[in-house]
Amino acid sequence: MLLRRFKQRLADKKARVGVAGLGYVGLPLAAAFAGKGFAVTGMDVDPEKLAALRRGESYVLDVSSKTVKQIVSRGFFHVTGDYHAVSSLDAVLICVPTPLSKTKEPDISFVVNAARSISRHLKKGQLVVLESTTYPGTTEEVLAPILEESGLKAEKDFFLAFSPERVDPGNKEYDVVSIPKVVGGAGKLSAQAARALYGAVMSQVVVVSSAKAAEMAKLLENTFRSVNIGLINEVALLSQRLGVDIWEVIEAAKTKPFGFMPFYPGPGIGGHCLPIDPLYLSWKSRSHGFEAKMIELAQSINEEMPRHVVERIARLLNQKRIPLKKASVLLLGVAYKRDVDDIRESPALEVMKVLREEGAEVSYTDPFVPFLDFDSAPLRSRPLTPGLLKKQDAVLILTDHSRFDYEAVVRHAKLVLDTRNVLRRFGPDSKVFFL
Repeated sequence: MLLRRFKQRLADKKARVGVAGLGYVGLPLAAAFAGKGFAVTGMDVDPEKLAALRRGESYVLDVSSKTVKQIVSRGFFHVTGDYHAVSSLDAVLICVPTPLSKTKEPDISFVVNAARSISRHLKKGQLVVLESTTYPGTTEEVLAPILEESGLKAEKDFFLAFSPERVDPGNKEYDVVSIPKVVGGAGKLSAQAARALYGAVMSQVVVVSSAKAAEMAKLLENTFRSVNIGLINEVALLSQRLGVDIWEVIEAAKTKPFGFMPFYPGPGIGGHCLPIDPLYLSWKSRSHGFEAKMIELAQSINEEMPRHVVERIARLLNQKRIPLKKASVLLLGVAYKRDVDDIRESPALEVMKVLREEGAEVSYTDPFVPFLDFDSAPLRSRPLTPGLLKKQDAVLILTDHSRFDYEAVVRHAKLVLDTRNVLRRFGPDSKVFFL
């Protein structure tokens, strides 16, 4: 009866959808549902975000301010900092952060706090979906008991599911609607409710047997990437010692039409997912008496890459009889990937930190990150000009933004270490080196 009513409200576009957490994951999701004509309530604890959205301004690269203005003006989207709104909703999607603690253990405090706030206003027939990445078992072992403090029972009085976010900031080919949506319910009824909800908006919904399976699928996706990046980073370091061009090797290997998938070396891994998700899995494995050796080894290799980058630039400077201490080094890009403004876990920040520890004079340029509050020492992005390039002892390309004038870099810089292989198209140059 509850499921039938839930599905009917979706079919009639009368279902009201709530999104708890309006960041890189939550805001695109809210915009997707609102864009399909559903009434969406966004909830967030950050008053600055709420104020910006009420003005019709977006702070997320993948959602334009034009889109926000449209869904707000049409009455499909409103925001609040009050979880009392939950009582009027049909579905609540939890998209809050799941970082690591200082001891690199899962911190699901944001999930717990959101669940407690929802529990106080939970009603019969509602669907609650956790989208935040977490360890297998969180939905049923942590979330369900908190929500059931309301006196309602999962699968009987309300529906509960996990559906991992798959947002790829800056990806123009795949957005939140076109990426297949994996769903796992706390039971069969919950799985059906979640399938119906996402099916009303997403291009494809993939239902798995349980919430735990969906949680594991998300961790597998990013652990797969982390392990393979760790492998190629290690091979890149070996190739340096062997005098082999790793980028040439990868291009040759990927001509094989089967059995090989190219991954590329870099200064480290960044963003919310890759540096964190594998550690959620290895932490969970230890609680079951299992040591995830490959995961932890790959993580170790990737975490050491920023220091390897600094060591490489120090050797190149030494060849020019310039000590790293007091050397002027310009970083091109501090965002964790190309053409985004996201600096979460960016390896560039670790490179900057190590360079400073070694006594280098560090500055940066990044068109997407105009201001950087780094280590209690505010920095501003410097305009990339020929004059600035000529003054630097070394230029370090850490993020291959498409807005950079790479021709000017090659022409005016004295020494360049390119960790992204972006200068290859300019041909050999005695002052340009690659990771």
